[in-house]
Order: sequence, then C-alpha cells, then structure tokens
Amino acid sequence: MEVLGLMSGTSADGVDAVLVSLTGRPARPRWRLLASAHTPYPDDLRERLVAVGQGSPLDASSLLDLAEELTEEQARAARACDPEGRAELVGCHGQTLWHRPPEGGRRGASWQLLQGPLLAELLGVPVVFDFRGADLALGGHGAPLVPATDAALLESIGGWRALLNLGGIANLTLIPPAMGPERDAPVLGWDCGPANTLLDLAVARFSGGSRRFDADGAWARQGLIHEDRLQEWLREPYVQQPPPKSTGRELFGAADLERRLAQLGAGVDPADALATLTAFSAAVVGQDLARGTRPLELLVAGGGSRNGFLMEQLRRRCRGTAVRSLASQGIADEHREALAFALLAWWRWRGHPGSLPSVTGARRAAVLGVVASPPPPA
Repeated sequence: MEVLGLMSGTSADGVDAVLVSLTGRPARPRWRLLASAHTPYPDDLRERLVAVGQGSPLDASSLLDLAEELTEEQARAARACDPEGRAELVGCHGQTLWHRPPEGGRRGASWQLLQGPLLAELLGVPVVFDFRGADLALGGHGAPLVPATDAALLESIGGWRALLNLGGIANLTLIPPAMGPERDAPVLGWDCGPANTLLDLAVARFSGGSRRFDADGAWARQGLIHEDRLQEWLREPYVQQPPPKSTGRELFGAADLERRLAQLGAGVDPADALATLTAFSAAVVGQDLARGTRPLELLVAGGGSRNGFLMEQLRRRCRGTAVRSLASQGIADEHREALAFALLAWWRWRGHPGSLPSVTGARRAAVLGVVASPPPPA
C-alpha cells in the first residue's frame, strides 16, 4: 500500500512529507521510501501557530480560520510530495497547539489542529488523524508516539539502542537488545525536555527577528556555558520526573525562556545564553540516559542533528554511548516522523495497535487515529 505521511512538529516551521510503500506483517513491515518533500509554512501562519501554542488568546472565528488555513497547507505539502496522487491513504499529525499530560488524577488532553474531513476532500483519499485521542482516553499521555514505529522499522542490536529526535522537544526511544536477559524488555520512550524551542526563541529575540535558528550552533560556540546555572536547571521538577512524561511549548516556551534569561543575569551576553541553552538541551538527554541502562548507541534525528555545537554537547554529556546520525541507518532525519505517521495510519487501516503502554502509561495498547473519508459523489 502506498501511504503518505505528514508531520509538523513543535517548531512549526513547516510540513515534512513522505510517500512510502508498506507491505508485509504490521509488526515488522517492509517499507520503501518513494518520495519526500519539505514545505515551509508561510511566515504569518507560523507566527500565529507559535503564538497560540504559547497561550496567546484567539477568538473562535480566528481559530476556525487558522484550522482551515493550516489544513490547506497540509494539502499543499501532500501535493508537493505526491503530485501524481499515488497515495491510497494519508496519515497526518496536524499541528499541536496545546498538550496537557495527565496529572493529579486529571486525565490528559492534547490538541492537534487539523480539519481531517476537509483534508480528505482536498486530497481525494482517506485521511487518518487525531492519533493521540485513544491513548489519552485510556489514561496515557498520548505521546510520544514514534517509539512504537521506531521499534518496528529498526532492527535490535546487541545492547540497548536509543533514538533521539531533536525537534522543538527532545524525545527518546529505547529499543531493548536482540539477545540476553533484557531482550524481552518493553520498548521505552519519553520527552526529555527542550531541544530547539528555547534556542530558536532566543535566536529570534537576540537577532531582532532577523534569524530563526543558530545555524550549526555557530553563535552558541562563541559563548561560555554557565555550568552552575545549567546544573540548577537539571534539578527542575519536569527534568527530574520519571517516565512516562511528555511536554511541549506550553512548558518550554517564551515565558520559560524569559525566566531562564533572568536567571542568567541582566545583560547576559547572547552567545553565553545560547551556549548555556544548547548545553541544557544536551544535558537533559545525558541525565536521562545515565539513570537507566546506558545504550550502546544514540541515533539522532530532527533539525537539532544539524546543529554541530549541540551534537558536540551530546557527545560530551552522553559519554560511553556512540552518538551517530539516524541517516546512517538509511532514514534521513527529516523523514523519521513523517514516516512514523505513515506507518501509524497504515496500522490504523490494518487494525494494528499503535500505542505502547510502556511509553505512554495507558492502561492498554490501542489502535490509534480517526479515519476521515472523502464524501461520496452526489
């Protein structure tokens, strides 16, 4: 089956799309990448999505307009990847506006902006969306979802294998060894903390909006890391919280950046602030890995994998683990999550569970996603 996967992450920079052929057993599918494309969001749309994702109020009419505009952008991304309309099914994550993990007896909730039926009509094929709802209803976090697909698409090795996505948020997958006493251990995964959210906001702030990100970490590399302050940040409640855990821009957003900059001191040198924030993104991962069985290797994907200074900090703070790009395994870092949602959509079509209670904390595994089909002709 040819399936199109669409993914836009916390950074809200645009849509990654892949067209993939999926066949065989759901638990261990055979897959082949047929096409891929990245479609940036228009600047105005990105700014509004980021603002709403950080709690800026928006009236109901404007929210409806935003949902429709975003859905049209998802359709544009789909056509850019699949201009001939080969896809028989589409999996679309939508754009996360707000994520509320379960806490204190209150169930979790998560809002991925998308008009699924409209997208199905625009593309003329069934669309699977709302991938988090079923897991949330079962008491889970509804995130992260990619550990299940990581385990299905990548082979186990002789020890624990970790995958790290450095998007807006840093999230981990841990795949158990292929042999030995831990070979039957469950797949694990969680959100460690910020990856690029605070960095990108800081770059925009310090550059007066002329830059969106720190290319290769060159600006941060000029600064000094405030290690004492970083160690204080590593003692914060979310960073210390054991899995299952999930987070987003609602916790690590603009208000959080201002708090951290104030802690670094008035008039802090921008390069020092960026160096410290970059090191923090790496240190939350290193601290989490140090708490359990240290993996043999850490395969890194996402936009942060192209930040040379961040990768240097990862290698420094994840000692004893080989840090490599996921691309070394045949999956480009910009394809991983779009590929994951293509697979999750295919699993929904096949009736195969897509969630892992060992990751999300749900009471049981669930088939994920809601299917919207194009309206039949009159």
